[in-house]
Amino acid sequence: MTNYLLTGGGTAGHVNPLLTVAKALRARKSDDNVLALGTASGLESRLVPEAGFELLIIEKLPFPRRPGIWALLFPFKFFAAVGKVRKYIKDHSIDVVVGFGGYVSAPAYLAAYREKVPLVIHEGNALPGIANKFGNRFASAAGKAFRSADMIPSEFVGMPLRKQIVALAESKDSVSARKHFGLRPDQFTLLVTGGSLGARSINQTVEQSRPVLAAAGIQVLHIVGGASEFEEVSEDQYRRVRYVDQMELAIAASDFAVSRSGAATVSEFAAIGLPALYIPYPVGNGEQKFNLQDLLAAGAGVTVTDAGFTPDYVRSTLIPMLSNSERLKAMSESARQVGVLDGTERLIALIDEVLSRR
Repeated sequence: MTNYLLTGGGTAGHVNPLLTVAKALRARKSDDNVLALGTASGLESRLVPEAGFELLIIEKLPFPRRPGIWALLFPFKFFAAVGKVRKYIKDHSIDVVVGFGGYVSAPAYLAAYREKVPLVIHEGNALPGIANKFGNRFASAAGKAFRSADMIPSEFVGMPLRKQIVALAESKDSVSARKHFGLRPDQFTLLVTGGSLGARSINQTVEQSRPVLAAAGIQVLHIVGGASEFEEVSEDQYRRVRYVDQMELAIAASDFAVSRSGAATVSEFAAIGLPALYIPYPVGNGEQKFNLQDLLAAGAGVTVTDAGFTPDYVRSTLIPMLSNSERLKAMSESARQVGVLDGTERLIALIDEVLSRR
């Protein structure tokens, strides 16, 4: 029996690949013990127990980015968290720690090092986060989701994808998916999504562009996000929803997407060959634009800045592109060549290889 401790939390970008790997490990060998490490306030506090895994809790410890009282307290709290994780590792006889980044992972990385337990890191973004850059100094191995990711040393493994996405790549029933959302089953469909919370600028541009999109014969599945001020709408050629639990159905319904370029979104679209216009999130450290490097180099997607995505852009650039079936077909084929469907298996193989060295 092997005891795994998987760590990563705070956002879906860390939690979802963690859960995908956790489920695959449990399905492969039911008597293996798979535990997760997270905080009581992050997304993992809900999703991990719902998936049937035990969540071990530590305090949320964001890295201090400016002088202040938190910067003074942080070292003491950090090493207290490291001590707590070391106790978890000993109490549960952990054989390997697998980290997916986020603040919660840094104490686990140091705890694994102190306990001489193998550490495997997965970096989901092309621009590595602080925790993973820290942990990679003493990790046994590291896998990355993007070939262009600045993570040395590391091995390209792709993104662990949910089994529903992998199944979609093998069999895409667009007709049934469109009917599910109340859309016309035989009409070109544009998916618009700005992430779980939504993207106000994208939502506003699409709302203003509805008449020209309809005139072009393009129906729209518009996911505005849970924090959006827009209400849900169901009209001919236009369906607006706040949130979609089964994102694979939204992807299956679509011929093209307009989206932010989060790591999971880019990886999922590429793996199934969905051509897309990506609009990187303009705030933060800019990791979303780096996530597009591989796709853009292969001609598998296009991009525009957040400020550049306007109703005029939709009318003059996006609609003509959607009317070019040969270009869309080429983009789709290129996306599949860049994408990876077996990222889960590749990462687990890397974990197995590290365990075999013990």
